[in-house]
Amino acid sequence: MHNGADHWEKEQTDNNSKKKNMKKKLLVATGGGDCPGLNAVIRGIVKAAKQTSEWDVYGSIEAFNGVLKNPPEIVKLNKRVGGIHVKGGTIIKTTNRGNPFSFPVQGENGKTTKKDLSGDLVKKIQDLGFEAMINIGGDGSQKISQQLFEKGLNIIGVPKTIDNDLSATDLTFGFTTAVQIATDSFDKLVTTAESHHRVIIMEVMGRDAGWIALHTAIAGGAEICLIPEIPFKIDKILKRIKKRYKKGKGFVNIVIAEGAKLKDGEVVGKHAKDGDENIKLGGVGNQLRALLEKANCPAQVRTTILGHTQRGGTPVAFDRILASAMGVKAFQMVTAKEYGKMVAYKNNALTTVTLKEAIREYNHVAKDHYLIDTARALGISFGD
Repeated sequence: MHNGADHWEKEQTDNNSKKKNMKKKLLVATGGGDCPGLNAVIRGIVKAAKQTSEWDVYGSIEAFNGVLKNPPEIVKLNKRVGGIHVKGGTIIKTTNRGNPFSFPVQGENGKTTKKDLSGDLVKKIQDLGFEAMINIGGDGSQKISQQLFEKGLNIIGVPKTIDNDLSATDLTFGFTTAVQIATDSFDKLVTTAESHHRVIIMEVMGRDAGWIALHTAIAGGAEICLIPEIPFKIDKILKRIKKRYKKGKGFVNIVIAEGAKLKDGEVVGKHAKDGDENIKLGGVGNQLRALLEKANCPAQVRTTILGHTQRGGTPVAFDRILASAMGVKAFQMVTAKEYGKMVAYKNNALTTVTLKEAIREYNHVAKDHYLIDTARALGISFGD
């Protein structure tokens, strides 16, 4: 009897020791388009977690897809983050075709149908022993975060988008890098436009917000800036171009956002065949060129579409710092169990907002924004 009691006590001691040594598990995902600074956020989360010695951090490959795969594609991140803050992209990959509420599933007939796998996703994350999840993504990703939170998932959001279109935060990491890339490209186009006396149109990203275009136009000294929030008229643009040439300024540089559109017109883009639910914007720069040529523009017109160059490569120092700070803040929110919230950058400080507040309103450029006033005072035309 005594020996049996000793054995039971030893077993309990071993179990208690194992429980003490067992670390809590945190899952991280990056969703939507890639963005400079994603790796810095991941590194910030892992580094902050290491300081506590109580957490293991894991990454779900390709957003929620990694969890839903059988077997799951999930990797431990504790020893994978050295030096990644300077690299573009994301070491745990990303996708914009993994909405768990409308997940593409291929049937036996080869046809793809959309199914709601959100319940399976939440159960799987919980069954795998994850105490919480951090979802790094933009407007669409954080809408999914809110829906998953309502289904009982302990989730926290980190705002990521080069478009700067989340209204609950003053800035999103990746935006500053995208503007720098666009400005560097614009500077190069100014010299070639001047050399050839041409009109050069540069199309930038931004979806339904004109932040990248507006910042680039001011930084680069554009003559014309066309953004989604201010529909443009061809006659107004042509008038501005002719005025420049009459004054002897034999070149014009135009920045146009991919979501810009003609007065009473529609955005230029098409539905993808790869499962992405969003219209793939792009081509409005070429549309503008064709319209100007048809209207007998007084100079040759050329178009440059920057495209994905704005989303790749090394993040600038500001974005590395902001992303690192947001990663640390997100982990602190996990330890404080502030679920259903998102990290936000407000008035030069990090704070938190509810996911509901984060997705409530799209961050369009207001027509009375100080940068619109600045641009007009600098002589930049919006084609209105």
